[in-house]
Amino acid sequence: EMMIKRRVLFLCTGNCCRSQMAEALCRHYAAEKFEVCSAGSHPAGFVHELARGAMGAMGLDCDGQWSKSWDDLADSEIDVVITLCDAAAGLACPDWSGAPMRVHWPLPDPAMYQGNEDERRELAMRVADRLKLKIQRMIQLDWSADREALTVELTHLGDL
Repeated sequence: EMMIKRRVLFLCTGNCCRSQMAEALCRHYAAEKFEVCSAGSHPAGFVHELARGAMGAMGLDCDGQWSKSWDDLADSEIDVVITLCDAAAGLACPDWSGAPMRVHWPLPDPAMYQGNEDERRELAMRVADRLKLKIQRMIQLDWSADREALTVELTHLGDL
């Protein structure tokens, strides 16, 4: 039977680091289960080298990804919106069609971290590892469950 792909949108403010890593990871591990995209409320206009570096260390890449505004996706049907930064979580999102489930997975932003290069790379790797764990758990959820149950499960992944 044809499996319906769920459309997952990862959001953060700049769409240059966390949401780009989440997009690359989700595409790599779950391309058959999810259609994935990422966006930002105020897109930086580039994919951060910390994101590229962390993905490279995991054997993945961000090729074909670019920094875009959530306005570009305003007409898209979305099933799940996952915010990765508190700023994006607090903003009034566009009204996507499909009335998506909204969940928040708060993670620090390596791009804004004030440490030295090594510390910044290390933080990017830690964030990437946590995203990988969350996304791998997300793949395993029962997507045929009712919306409310699924939203609860997805929200719990924010604590990992």
